[in-house]
Amino acid sequence: MRSFLIVFLGICFLFSCKESNSKKIDVSHIKASVEIDRFDVDFYKSTKETLSETKLKYPMLFPQEADSVWINKINDKDEQELFLETQKQFKEVTFLENDLEDLFKHIKYYNTNFNAPRVITMLTNIDYDNRIIVGDSLLLISLDAYLGESHVFYNDYPHYIKQNNTKKHLIIDVANAYINKQVPPNRNRKFLQKMIAEGKKMYLLDRYLPNVTDWQKIGYSKDKFQWAENSEEEVWKYFIERDLLYDTSLKLNQRFLDIAPFSKFYLGEDNLSPGRIGVYIGWQIVRAYMRNNDVSLQQLMKTNEEYIFKKSKYKPKR
Repeated sequence: MRSFLIVFLGICFLFSCKESNSKKIDVSHIKASVEIDRFDVDFYKSTKETLSETKLKYPMLFPQEADSVWINKINDKDEQELFLETQKQFKEVTFLENDLEDLFKHIKYYNTNFNAPRVITMLTNIDYDNRIIVGDSLLLISLDAYLGESHVFYNDYPHYIKQNNTKKHLIIDVANAYINKQVPPNRNRKFLQKMIAEGKKMYLLDRYLPNVTDWQKIGYSKDKFQWAENSEEEVWKYFIERDLLYDTSLKLNQRFLDIAPFSKFYLGEDNLSPGRIGVYIGWQIVRAYMRNNDVSLQQLMKTNEEYIFKKSKYKPKR
């Protein structure tokens, strides 16, 4: 009996390892070198005499303005404070080079036409909507959006936003920027289709960032993620009982798909839930589909959301 238990536990261990490592691939043979150009440092340390050299190095970042405009910006007290505070967190960026190299290798593994871009760090006065900009051959990163959730510069931000204004979340935002560029806009109208379309993007994040935890990838706190895991069956039941899966109301986007402090079930304890719970559910449906069907990542992205649902054999966690 004891021998049987040992064998049984060994088999379970092997299967659990296979499941947990199923998204990890060997990218050591892929080349994707990263060198970061510190425009933030070069610009704010420029003088009237050296500004021309900075402009020559970064011509794309200088609209047609008189040099006096740039010198005034460099010497501005608030601008210098922002620069100095950012330097406290990002005096060196070796960690970012390593994170980007790993990300680019994973992207290139799935898309051989991908070429690592020129990476430039900058400051944008905490322009949250433009903190990461991806071009054909450029990646612009606004470091001042990642100074830490407790930084005084973010005092006016709601907690569900500033909890991700951290160094660790930077690489997730970069990966999401590339995913949003790669994935065509979602034209679906049904709530189920929208959830699964978002789930596809989360599954890409699984593949591109296999070493990042699930709660970080979706941008939840640990407590909120635990709520999502523990409440998955109840959330799914709520969607079914209220006939929401094939509902085309745009209000469902705000309630369950958009970034928000919590999801809106219109129940007494909504504040305990995380926002975007529909994205979480769509993610689990796509994961179930990929577990139960032998398809490539490229095939997944081309597959109709209704078909994914039917073939996923999705059963929420209890």
